[in-house]
Amino acid sequence: MPDTRLVADIGGTFIRLAIVENGVLGVPRVRRTAEYGGLEDAARDFLSRLPAGARPNRAVVAVAAPITGDAIRLTNTAWSFSRAAAKAALGLNELLVVNDFGATAMAIPHLGPADVVPVGPVLAAGDGPVAILGPGTGLGMASMARAAQGWLLLAGEGGHATMPASTREESSVIDRLRERFGHVSAERVLSGPGLENLHQALGGGNAARLAATEITARAIAGSDPLCVRALGMFFGMLGTVAGNLALTVGATGGVYIAGGIVPRLRGAFLDSDFRARFEAKGRFSSYLAAIPTWLVVHEEPALLGLAHWTL
Repeated sequence: MPDTRLVADIGGTFIRLAIVENGVLGVPRVRRTAEYGGLEDAARDFLSRLPAGARPNRAVVAVAAPITGDAIRLTNTAWSFSRAAAKAALGLNELLVVNDFGATAMAIPHLGPADVVPVGPVLAAGDGPVAILGPGTGLGMASMARAAQGWLLLAGEGGHATMPASTREESSVIDRLRERFGHVSAERVLSGPGLENLHQALGGGNAARLAATEITARAIAGSDPLCVRALGMFFGMLGTVAGNLALTVGATGGVYIAGGIVPRLRGAFLDSDFRARFEAKGRFSSYLAAIPTWLVVHEEPALLGLAHWTL
């Protein structure tokens, strides 16, 4: 029986929707999340454009939010919905809602050589778990371990764990951000808004407020020393968090960096201190040095993961 499904990746900034037929991902439609009032609005708009008779009755939706019950509330946008109500409103026989970085993690077994770029030395992956994280509007994390039936997914909310400082300058920055936010999570510095927070904190609160896109543009051009420092700290802190995740889950199978920000900054990222900071774990530096790290450059890894999600 043909497997036709609607897949959707809902983030704080963009929503991506596509049709999957027998595991083959169709061309996605990408729109800003703010263009719609919610999941039902966005899905109806997408489905109304399909040819007659092509509408699927099953859907798999990835959201940037914890999945704890019927009510879903996205972390970095005003969207919220009931899974049961959305299923009924869209006339679906089946609606599965999953974590967005869980979906991205499920793409890993299906990524080809052109979909990833090694970060640091080219190393063979071990047989242990794999981990994935990535900054976008927020900071997502997930991990997977091999099991008899395939892969066992562990999707969590590690982006909201407390951000550690590895240098005196980082301690000073986190102190400033603590005065503003109280709790300084990894997401407060490792996301689009987080890069803006870093820029402001490094400037002592006196810097002009710049959007993350402007900070990265100036940093890559080398035209603004403060932006260069902010982006450098961003990559270094990402290395620290990635190394922490690798140690926590024993990710000898490798660590993957995805999300909406880093793949667009490939050159600067590969030249950054990320890998050095990833390995900088004292007595366990040699353990981290043997773990490969990759940058995911596939354009839609979350949709790819949803295309292969078992229903």
